[in-house]
Amino acid sequence: MLKLTGEERAELEGIAKGTRGRQSIAAWKVQRARALLKCDQGEHGPGWPDHRVAAAVEATERSIQNWRKQAVLEGPLSVLQRKERSRPPTPRKLDGEGEAKLVQLACSAPPEGHSRWTLRLLAARLVELEVVDSISYETVRRTLKKTN
Repeated sequence: MLKLTGEERAELEGIAKGTRGRQSIAAWKVQRARALLKCDQGEHGPGWPDHRVAAAVEATERSIQNWRKQAVLEGPLSVLQRKERSRPPTPRKLDGEGEAKLVQLACSAPPEGHSRWTLRLLAARLVELEVVDSISYETVRRTLKKTN
């Protein structure tokens, strides 16, 4: 059962309007704030059932159930926060120096027996030259596309 305090309700009403001064608020936050206000079973809240809230804010009943559960367990404002990443982003294979070596290699003459450099040949040569331990041809493609 979700019961909002006056302070929480005021905060959610401000977000549900869609703007804070001159700054606009993301649509997903506005949608969730509106849903929580309609779920409120406190003295100032309408206490609508999930199916009615879902129809009013154009969401699924399952989403409403999840948002209500999170609001009860972690506080209503937690529903308006993005989740932290469970693991940090992986470090880049090629730093600026590695990218420069790749571009230099791609601009050089192709190996004997080949008319041009392929992405796989470039990836293999970067490993041979010990620029990186391992690299996929897709990473080579993305890096070269970025530099053009």
